[in-house]
Amino acid sequence: MRALIQSGYGSPGTVALQEVPSPAPGADDLLVRVQAAGLNAADRFLLRGEPFAIRALAGGLRRPRPGFVVGRALAGRVEAVGENVRDFVAGDEVMAECTGAIAELAVVPAGLAARKPVGVTFAEAAALPIAGTTVLAGVRRVSNGQRFLVTGASGGIGTFAVQLAVAKGATVAGVCSERNAALVRKLGAQQVIDYEKTGADDLGAAGERFDVILDLAGNYPVAALRRILAPGGTLLLSVGTGGRWLGPARRLLKAMITGHRQVRALTVRPDPADLSELATMVATGQIRPVIDGIYRLDEAPAALDRLDRGWVAGKIIVAVVE
Repeated sequence: MRALIQSGYGSPGTVALQEVPSPAPGADDLLVRVQAAGLNAADRFLLRGEPFAIRALAGGLRRPRPGFVVGRALAGRVEAVGENVRDFVAGDEVMAECTGAIAELAVVPAGLAARKPVGVTFAEAAALPIAGTTVLAGVRRVSNGQRFLVTGASGGIGTFAVQLAVAKGATVAGVCSERNAALVRKLGAQQVIDYEKTGADDLGAAGERFDVILDLAGNYPVAALRRILAPGGTLLLSVGTGGRWLGPARRLLKAMITGHRQVRALTVRPDPADLSELATMVATGQIRPVIDGIYRLDEAPAALDRLDRGWVAGKIIVAVVE
């Protein structure tokens, strides 16, 4: 089978499409014929090998383990099931967060897979794991009538955040660049803040206060974001600086210690129930994945390069089967 193999750290030049042996599912696994794979920030971190702690996911400190396949989010059809699997059969259409997603075949733990609803395309389904499920955990803190601010509103996670908060009845403000302002408004944001024109001292100058702030971009210091929190509000952090070893962990820990109960790190674990909830919202038209571009499998290195260069509005998808 063909798969996107990463042989080193540092640049898109370390990945290439190669012929490799097909994987075999374990007793509790599914073998999935991948139809589409979604790229996420984790793929860029793994490509660069920074922060160094993320290299554990690739199986090597100096270079990824031999045969390391890029990608952690997919949608496809079940090809075979392990002997202990009872909830899925060959032919089922599924989506999941797993390893080795950008390949013609991938092994998925059955406990991490969710069924793809009819009416949701494979490309849409592949956009949901990681990006969609991450923000779903954060937006659950939002309730009807609250004011919600999201930085990085036009990114792969941010575009979900805007829509999910609107669906919860929140008044949404999105921070992004001017070129993506129209997109963020179209997704339902009532206010758009251009981070290139609004500095930390100007943030909240008109008296705005927010019940929940989701910081996906790190455009502003934590202190500036805390300053515009409403009494009893919550600041959710998922980004930050902190060195080549631990990346954002140092900023997150410092902010949580100094911010006490107001500040939380946005963490999430793979949950098929969350995937199913998101997919149902897509199927019923409540939200839609924003897709920046769809690349063929033989264009997968270019897709990763596009992610690495940044300025992506929404998600990048690799169509493994056209």
